[in-house]
Amino acid sequence: MKYFFSFTLITLTALTFSTLSLANSSLPNNRHITVTGNAKMMALPDIAIVHLNVESSKKSSLDAKKDVDERVNNLLDGLARFEIDEANVSASNITTEVRYAYDRGERDKVTGYFARRSLKITLNDLDKLNAFMDFALSVKINAIQNIQLKSSEEQKLKAEVNALAVANAKEQGKTLANAFGAKLGKIYSINSSANQNHHRYGANSKVEHYDVSMRMGSSSAKPGRYLQENIVFTSTINVVFDLEL
Repeated sequence: MKYFFSFTLITLTALTFSTLSLANSSLPNNRHITVTGNAKMMALPDIAIVHLNVESSKKSSLDAKKDVDERVNNLLDGLARFEIDEANVSASNITTEVRYAYDRGERDKVTGYFARRSLKITLNDLDKLNAFMDFALSVKINAIQNIQLKSSEEQKLKAEVNALAVANAKEQGKTLANAFGAKLGKIYSINSSANQNHHRYGANSKVEHYDVSMRMGSSSAKPGRYLQENIVFTSTINVVFDLEL
């Protein structure tokens, strides 16, 4: 599993007022200081969640369902080569519907039946992503609708970036208090105003939608290249401290 970690601490701001409104919390009447701590951490994704779509249109609802099920089964039968087990597959839902031809002034005519299945596959080896997409299309999966790049240590990274924001809020509070000849007192209130993660370079349209119309015409064509986007975890902590002189 390949990933790296780095972090950047964003400049913190501290303000001292006698009265101030902060995130739905009233401030103390005594001397105090408000500090906003921000932290950022970056990591490479090591998991791809691939959303697939399978569709079929036949003269009977049963035939449409059977066609869709056969193609899904062909996909499931080949997952072992990509080290994907059943715990990383969601393929339980199916929808069917009747298709009509609409003619003005005439009774609607049934033209066929349509079946659709959606699948979600979690791939734990990003080096196999392109090969997996080629395989999915080779077994007549209609569309690769979306790919989410994530980190397997997302919860751990969120906790770490929170701890960094808290540590910076404390350090900045102490530094500013000491600069004015005061000491940092007890915590009056804490508010985590933001904790989120996003991709550094934005969405890659070639990764987000790769459907059957994008198959390569020649088997000798070079395989597709998909750039990994850094995942950025950020945290913002607002803290109010008492000041002791």
